[in-house]
Amino acid sequence: MQPREVLSVDEIKLSDIALWLRPMEEREGAFATLRRERPVSFHEEPLVPEGMDFPRGRGYWAVTKHADILHVSRNPEIFCSGQGTNIGDLPEPFLEYFGNMINMDGKRHARMRGIVSRGFTPRMIQRAEESVERAVAKIMENVIEKGECDFVKEIAARLPLAIICDMMGIPESQHDFVIENSNAIIGVAGGDPEFVTDPADIIPRILNGGQALNELCKELAIERRKTPTDDLVSALVNSEIEGQSLTDEELGSFFVLLVVAGNETTRNAISHGMKALCDYPEQREIWARDFEGIAPTAVDEIIRWASPVLSFRRTATQDTEIRGQAISEGDKVVLWYNSGNRDEEVFENPFKFDVRRTQNEHVAFGGPGPHFCLGAHLARREVTIMFREIFRTLPDLEITSEPDRLWSNFVHGIKRMNCRFTPGGARA
Repeated sequence: MQPREVLSVDEIKLSDIALWLRPMEEREGAFATLRRERPVSFHEEPLVPEGMDFPRGRGYWAVTKHADILHVSRNPEIFCSGQGTNIGDLPEPFLEYFGNMINMDGKRHARMRGIVSRGFTPRMIQRAEESVERAVAKIMENVIEKGECDFVKEIAARLPLAIICDMMGIPESQHDFVIENSNAIIGVAGGDPEFVTDPADIIPRILNGGQALNELCKELAIERRKTPTDDLVSALVNSEIEGQSLTDEELGSFFVLLVVAGNETTRNAISHGMKALCDYPEQREIWARDFEGIAPTAVDEIIRWASPVLSFRRTATQDTEIRGQAISEGDKVVLWYNSGNRDEEVFENPFKFDVRRTQNEHVAFGGPGPHFCLGAHLARREVTIMFREIFRTLPDLEITSEPDRLWSNFVHGIKRMNCRFTPGGARA
């Protein structure tokens, strides 16, 4: 893939949905233009749909260069998260309800992350990795005789959901309930017309989806306080820092974050990765010849290539500057991770999918600093084991339709994408 720069720098409007409906080459071209001509650029905020009682902000600075994303990420005292990580301003209850740790700063963030980190013990991580092996085997078993399926729905989406639910102790009977509400939150929040027919329904539907997930987790918390098991909910409700543990509200909010962030991002990395391996068969062959040897670089290349989270916002806490551009206190600063991961000054041939890429300091898990993704290690393991099993069990799997992409400038999502393989797979 090579970027096509069909828009002048003044024509690039990052809040305009029309940009995100352009072919991928033209979207990449727009960011290539920004990186070269206006690496820190100002943009209007999206229009607030009729029926949503939110104020429209005055705009934001788009940060598109890798080095500047690192700078902002490493300086949370100058560029804070506590005023929101979405481009648009949300009421404070939304920040608490849907953002949890990602919308916190300082001691409050450290306390929350510290308690959550204690739940991710070596034993819990080992259990999660064993769960990945079982989940992937079951996914393959469920599709192997079909010969074709929706890769996103029946393969990619099933893995992270199964792992999160298993870690939290949520029974399999509730898995579809969890994924339906997760999809609704992401799709509705992004304004995708598949999920939104009436803008006035956006807020109620997001709240309903979040509340449903929140209540499910709170019910589990009540049970685990009475009868602890070895799942993550039990670990979290019984962990303390300086005498403080998570409240039911904090636990429920964390679960919403975990489901939306952990499920959506990993499944999209797997989906984009499969499409890339089909588009670049020579790279697929390189990996297939030495799966274990190539896996560490191949998985990070998939994650860089996919950049599942496109953007996150920060807010300037003081007057400052980025690359010589003055930034005033209170200004919004949006980090475009997808652009940082294509920065020509950092990545050699950034538009080439290369499973042996060794210089790969991507920012797909967020930049360095306190908000680096807590689940990065587990995400890498999920991607590794999924492709190991695809190569072993469904070696001739091919994507047969163009990805149906999510309308969003936040999540680089694929809603559906058909695939075909020999029924029975390697057993045939």
